[in-house]
Amino acid sequence: MAFDLILRNARLADGDAARTTVDIAITDGRIAAIEPRVSGDGENVDAGGRLVSPGLVESHFHLDKTRILDRCAPPKDRRATDHMKRTAAIKHTFTVEDVYARARTTLEQCLLNGVSHMRTHVEVDPNVGLRGYEAVERLAKDYAWAIELQLCVFLQEGWTDSPGAEANVAQALKRGARVVGGAPRYDADGPGQIRRIFALAKEFDVHVDIHLDGGYTTHDMDIFLVCELTDRIGWGGRVAIGHGNKYSCLPPAELEALGRRLADSGVAVTVLPATDLFTSGRHMDHSVIRGVADAHALIAQGANCSIATNNVLNPFTPFGDCSLVRIANLYANVVQRSTEEELAECFAMLTDRPARILRKDDYGIAVGNPADLIVWNAKTPAEVIATVAQPLMGFKRGRRVLTREMPTLHRP
Repeated sequence: MAFDLILRNARLADGDAARTTVDIAITDGRIAAIEPRVSGDGENVDAGGRLVSPGLVESHFHLDKTRILDRCAPPKDRRATDHMKRTAAIKHTFTVEDVYARARTTLEQCLLNGVSHMRTHVEVDPNVGLRGYEAVERLAKDYAWAIELQLCVFLQEGWTDSPGAEANVAQALKRGARVVGGAPRYDADGPGQIRRIFALAKEFDVHVDIHLDGGYTTHDMDIFLVCELTDRIGWGGRVAIGHGNKYSCLPPAELEALGRRLADSGVAVTVLPATDLFTSGRHMDHSVIRGVADAHALIAQGANCSIATNNVLNPFTPFGDCSLVRIANLYANVVQRSTEEELAECFAMLTDRPARILRKDDYGIAVGNPADLIVWNAKTPAEVIATVAQPLMGFKRGRRVLTREMPTLHRP
């Protein structure tokens, strides 16, 4: 039998270090067979007994405002909280070409780090209009050979009493955005913004992904309104929130109760460790709170969670190499999760779990699914996270998009 490609000696993510390797045969961009030894003709690529996983999934990213740090005024002091103000001050200078160029550089770095699916939030506040959306929309078409981009349109700086703001959101939804979001923390009427988001989600039949519950006070969390609205319109499994810093401040019993509520409503949480660490606790000068929600505790109660990068090189997160594995390693350090099972769960929060958030029904290594595969310099999912392992090869629909050579130590 003839195949386009046979990836041999692959160790699957649901096995362990002692598991017998398999061959993965690919035809017409899809997985045609998974067997201990595939017989047939076709290009042969040896995975060398290393872990092979589906492509990583970035479930919360901001391509439109990446790599702007050099344009923003420096912070007033190291504990400044004016990240949004510094970003908003330059958004009027964004052009379609500018956003496209910056986003392309970042997107290519994500590809080199094993990402094959991404949900990127795109701001359409009046000071930027649809320019960022147009750029990322074009980028999605130009890079469809390597990654599937899902656009979430939202307003960062407020919705209420912002002339033209909602019209921009509606226009992007009419153009094909599949997700609507928001940032109610920065709105004069946060609950009102959340209600409008859900109204538009129902009107346009799109998913919901909201920046929610940033901060450290736990008496004023908006997640319960989100769950209530999710239940009311039957949007379970189609709603996610990003950040959730406040959940890190909940006592264990309350965090467990929140996990059960999220599970019951089908609302997912995406934890954003780099940004949440950098922006949290700035009102404190010692024993600073971390602000990173323990997704493992929520998952234990049946909720779905993911880990994502959020920002790269902007005032909210003034660093980043686009390695999602590095972000997961950071998360594991912060929430102090270290067992084999816990680290494997971290890997699941970069793969299977965010794929569910993006509603990817054909995701994963199974016959008939798209051949979106990554070969890691590791043997198990836990080892990938513990060692910040790098991808050595990557395939999108069976076409190679990534090769990384192993470094060589030159001994005397």
